[in-house]
Amino acid sequence: MLVGGTEVARYVIDPKLDARHGPRPYLHPVRTLGGTVVTDALPADHVWHLGASLAVQDVNGSNLWGGRTYVRDVGYTWRDDHGVIAHTGEVERSPGGYVHDLQWRDRAGGVLLTERRWLAASALTPDVWRLDLETVLVAPDDREVRLGSPATNGRPGGAGYGGFFWRAVADGEPEVFTADAAGEETVNGSAAPWLALTGVGSDGGAYTLVFGGLGRGDRWFVRTGMYPGVCVAFAFDSPAVLPVGGSRHGRYRVWVADGALDRAAVAALARSG
Repeated sequence: MLVGGTEVARYVIDPKLDARHGPRPYLHPVRTLGGTVVTDALPADHVWHLGASLAVQDVNGSNLWGGRTYVRDVGYTWRDDHGVIAHTGEVERSPGGYVHDLQWRDRAGGVLLTERRWLAASALTPDVWRLDLETVLVAPDDREVRLGSPATNGRPGGAGYGGFFWRAVADGEPEVFTADAAGEETVNGSAAPWLALTGVGSDGGAYTLVFGGLGRGDRWFVRTGMYPGVCVAFAFDSPAVLPVGGSRHGRYRVWVADGALDRAAVAALARSG
């Protein structure tokens, strides 16, 4: 994906990965306009973290996140339950955007959900660009679809991840804050209109990521101590259910900036739309 002739993100549409890594389209590397890489993919600590992507650990019992599955009263367990989120057709392509159709499938190839996804990159200032990702998930006409997380399956500690997830890269522990709170323990599980993460890339360049787009019932899932990651979590503390033939619409924005922005500068970005 290009912004003014500069490549800011690469979209991997059909990755050839082990099924246990939750194969799915993902963005990586994502860069600031200054060239600092702000995503990580296939990291040693969580190999199934793939840059910026949509992924859910429990879709009607299928693991489309990758890694071990959290089982109530048992804990994390390797199971033969991994599905795939597969590209099925290109709709539109441009230097700064991409539109395509996908299927969320179980391990046997059965279709759990269909999706249309829109991605667009646009410049805002010489130091800031914005990623827009819009998605519509549609349930089959013969059954409802339940989206769950380790938290909804019994794991304590605010592990409600699953949704639009961004695995960041940082040299040292990054800082995370909202308009009125700061730190992982405070912002994890919050429903603030925006959330910012500031860090230092492996090249020594400081960056700021500003996330927006929580839908009704969504919460922020955040990690900074164990690893740097931010997720628009669909099922943070209770399952999200798509009714028979129903749909779920999401629109997410990420402002990608060079430098460590303070709260006032981040708030101004979020207000800019």
